[in-house]
Formats: sequence, structure tokens, C-alpha cells
Amino acid sequence: MTLPQQVRIVEVGPRDGLQNEPGTIPVASKLQLLDDLAAAGLQVLEAGSFVNPKWVPQMADSEIVFQKLRRHPGVRYTALTPNLQGFERALAAGADEVAVFAAASESFSRKNINCDIGESLKRFEAVMAAARDHQIPVRGYVSCVLGCPYEGPIAPEAVAGVSAALLDMGCYEVSLGDTIGTGTPGSMATLLETLLACLQPEQLAVHCHDTYGQALANILVALQHGIATVDASVAGLGGCPYASGATGNVATEDVVYMLDGLGIETGIDLVRLVHAGNAISSTIGRSSQSRVARALGNPLQTAAPA
Repeated sequence: MTLPQQVRIVEVGPRDGLQNEPGTIPVASKLQLLDDLAAAGLQVLEAGSFVNPKWVPQMADSEIVFQKLRRHPGVRYTALTPNLQGFERALAAGADEVAVFAAASESFSRKNINCDIGESLKRFEAVMAAARDHQIPVRGYVSCVLGCPYEGPIAPEAVAGVSAALLDMGCYEVSLGDTIGTGTPGSMATLLETLLACLQPEQLAVHCHDTYGQALANILVALQHGIATVDASVAGLGGCPYASGATGNVATEDVVYMLDGLGIETGIDLVRLVHAGNAISSTIGRSSQSRVARALGNPLQTAAPA
């Protein structure tokens, strides 16, 4: 199969990556991370989340982050919005784009947002209407596309139904989340073959967690199926507060290194990206989870992929 010539990376570290951290992260550190990522060439940065701070306290300062961030030309700063109130907060803060999130698992939907899938989609109707009125693009997320911590494997048809519903509502793209990282190249291929029977590759993105070390392999399968948008988190930050044991998203550095090796354009400076990941990792008191960042810390390694 022909691989895409160019891949757009959606950097989710500042939101999805940091929201699960136990300690308080200073606003200044979040702003520095956004600045470093933009300087590295990332053009889509998920900068915050306008959810109830009781549930996600690390995102309680998202208004301040949006107000104080230094906007780089050509960079979109996006936010997660669960409902109309969240959308209105994001709009007031100056978000360029918002995202809504549903699940392919009924059990996960109830645990995550306290309602079933049908009810969650119904809640988004007001968000979609307001976004159309204000000409704000809306992206959709679908969680647990390859496995659920409560239900186990998820039928591809269930994912197709939720994805199609989000697109029909007005989402320009749906990001397929392997929330607990149990997917394999085989299950990813089966899922995409089912979805691409009724959807177009440009309507889909992949959001892979690396719990079982399968994220890069799953992303490669997605590329082989024509998917050209990949979510990733600098330094492999993140997890899922509603999925015990789910480790972080795939590291952006590792994705970029793989794409560079495949000759696929990203517009991202890997050295600057590694610096951004190392800096935020130092702030939160841990080493980067990126294999590439660790390798480049070894003077015997080179910065360019073979």
C-alpha cells in the first residue's frame, strides 16, 4: 500500500499528557511547553480542556493558559469541550478549534462521562450548533476503539457507528483512540478495513497508547491504510484517569523518528522536539518516556534515522 507523503501530527501532550499528572504544574511551565512545541514545528497543539475542574484539576487553569500563550503564526491551539458550557468557555478563551469525545464502549462512556453513548452524542448537538454559529471547527474523539477496561475487545461495527454519528453531526475528523493500548497491528487493520468501507481516510486519525508497546506498529498499519493524521504526546506523557494501568500516549519524538525514516514529511525539527520533551519531563520530575529522546541522550547515537 502507498504511504502518505505528508502526515499531520496533533500534539496532545499539553492536555491529554498533563491532565493525569498528580502534582500541580505551573502555568509558566505549560506556556513554555506550548512555546517549545510550536518552535519545533508542531502546527496543532491541544492546549487545554474546559471540563469541570473537580474531575480534571490539572486543566483548571486552561483559561489562563489560553489567555497568556504566545501564538505562533500557522499554529492552531485547540481545546477539549464536553458540553455547551465548556464550548462557551473555550470560545471566550480564544480556542481556534474544539473537540468533543465519545466512546465505543457503553461501560466506559458511563464511567467517563456518566451517560450512555446515545446520551453523550445528544449532548454534543448544542456544541455543534454553537460551533457552526461561530465558525469553530470541531474534532471528534472516540475512546476504546480497540479494547475497553470493562468490556474487553470492542466490535469494529460499534466504532463505525459512533464515528459516523460524530461526522454526521459536523465533526471534520474523528480520532480513533486505543485508550488502554491493547490494540495490535491485526486488530487495527481489521478496524480500519471496517471503517473505510463507509468512511474516507481523510476523515480519520489515530490516537495510540503504548501500554503493550504496539503503538508505532499500529500507526504504521494506519499509514498503510491511508490515514495521514496521528495524535501523539511529547515525551510519551499521559494516560487515562478512567482506565487503570493505561500508560501514556505514544511519544511524539518516536513517531517523528519513524516518519522521518519512512521519508514522510512532518515539518517537525526532531532535535527541538526532544528538547521540549526533556524540559517538561524535568519540570514534572521524571525522565522522558520517549525511546528516541533516551537514545539521543547517548553520545554514541545519532540524530538521523537510518
